[in-house]
Amino acid sequence: MPRNMRRVGDGYEKLAADYLTAQGYEILELNFRCRSGEIDIIAREGRYLVFVEVKYRKGEGIGSPLEAVTRRKQHVISRVALYYMVRHRLPDSTPCRFDVVGISPDKIELVRNAFPYCG
Repeated sequence: MPRNMRRVGDGYEKLAADYLTAQGYEILELNFRCRSGEIDIIAREGRYLVFVEVKYRKGEGIGSPLEAVTRRKQHVISRVALYYMVRHRLPDSTPCRFDVVGISPDKIELVRNAFPYCG
């Protein structure tokens, strides 16, 4: 990704992190990366470890931001989430979920439990 696009993406991820904090989430990591891919935000909400994908769209003409989290992207996020849990030695019994924050010019939308683990 070109550097200026990464910077724009970082800005929206920071906006999403601020939004989630206001919703009661505790942000643990931003832009967690490994060989398999990246997760935009890793957070805690109550007893849940939450893996969050952030999507921005300029307008609805190309689909909603939430529709941009394809099945393939869900698989990547799931693999990275598993790696994160193994790396941090978290037990298999840790309650986890996958949320999506959709950002468009006029709103921020949070979908909790947006998709299941795709192992």
